[in-house]
Amino acid sequence: MTQTKDRMQNIFESAECLYSYAEIEKSLDQMAKEITQEIRGTHPIILCVMIGALIPTGHLVTRLHFPLQLDYIHVTRYRGTTRGGDLHWLVEPRNDLKDRTVLIVDDVMDGGLTLSAIIDYCKQAGAKAVYTAVMVNKQRKREKGVDFEPDFSGLKTEDKFLVGFGLDYEEYLRNAPGIYAVSEEHQ
Repeated sequence: MTQTKDRMQNIFESAECLYSYAEIEKSLDQMAKEITQEIRGTHPIILCVMIGALIPTGHLVTRLHFPLQLDYIHVTRYRGTTRGGDLHWLVEPRNDLKDRTVLIVDDVMDGGLTLSAIIDYCKQAGAKAVYTAVMVNKQRKREKGVDFEPDFSGLKTEDKFLVGFGLDYEEYLRNAPGIYAVSEEHQ
């Protein structure tokens, strides 16, 4: 346990801060404004993609001053690793999505496979409209078959391995108060 703690501390200390907490807060304010303009009055379901979007979703929904429901979905490709694999569906939403406006909130738009699968899930469940919001939109080529960009994005980064504000390194460092790029030696 001590070895893991020390390793994670080393990874965090060698990471480069790309966005401070204050910059994240400002981007959340802007996202909330854009989301409000688009879906206010639709009585939406906000669907948090666990675990990474827990922190961004919590900060975002407090800025949305209109009636909404909050639910979550747990789909993962990483399962505690730093490389994505097959999709694993762990928890489906409790609320019925039929004829509802759904806003999927995720921590990052990377290759787009997970978010694409969740969009398809919502549409198959009969959602009237599906929107996506991500805290970080990586500027990179999307995976084959992914032909969309998020409707709402907080921050943009180059294609780097990121931690903080929900993003993790082997399930650690989600609580870092900013967005950090992990150094090359730890990728």
